[in-house]
Amino acid sequence: MEQAVSGRGQSKAGRRGAEQCRVDESRDTLNLVHKLTNKLAAPFSTYLERQHDISFNEFRLLMIIGQNPNAASHELVALTGVSPMSVSRAVSTLAKDGRISVSRDAKNGRRKVLALTPEGRRLYEAMQGPTDLVARYLLSDLDMDEILTFNQMLKRLIGTLEATDSGGQSLFLAATKPGDPEA
Repeated sequence: MEQAVSGRGQSKAGRRGAEQCRVDESRDTLNLVHKLTNKLAAPFSTYLERQHDISFNEFRLLMIIGQNPNAASHELVALTGVSPMSVSRAVSTLAKDGRISVSRDAKNGRRKVLALTPEGRRLYEAMQGPTDLVARYLLSDLDMDEILTFNQMLKRLIGTLEATDSGGQSLFLAATKPGDPEA
């Protein structure tokens, strides 16, 4: 049986096989990223969540605010990739719990700046050590060149997910929008 061959010397069946392999590897990669995320959260949920009565999103935002004093909520969205609604809920809870303050920016009255309160600073400092342990352990089997390459790949992947069209719309969301289920 003869196979149709493309201009690049690969049969149609070969191209379909290669594309299926790419789909399978893409699924595997996505599953590995999800697993990595879940594994990285395990020390938090095991040791810190109940002890400090804080959710994972609240913890992440508290740590980002500690590293970026006087950030605004929309900046936290950009820094973390967390949805605006999730950031808003976490900021509200952190403020209600007395861990951050929310105040108007003196230079821009429409902008609200977020800052750690003394309690938030105490919690930030208490969690900094465990956070650093997780980061060091994650990278402990990699040499510096591998860490730098890994960071470059992560930045490239994030850049792909954050790319927008000329109107500012997410290319990622446009490309991954489910089709019409009734079509």
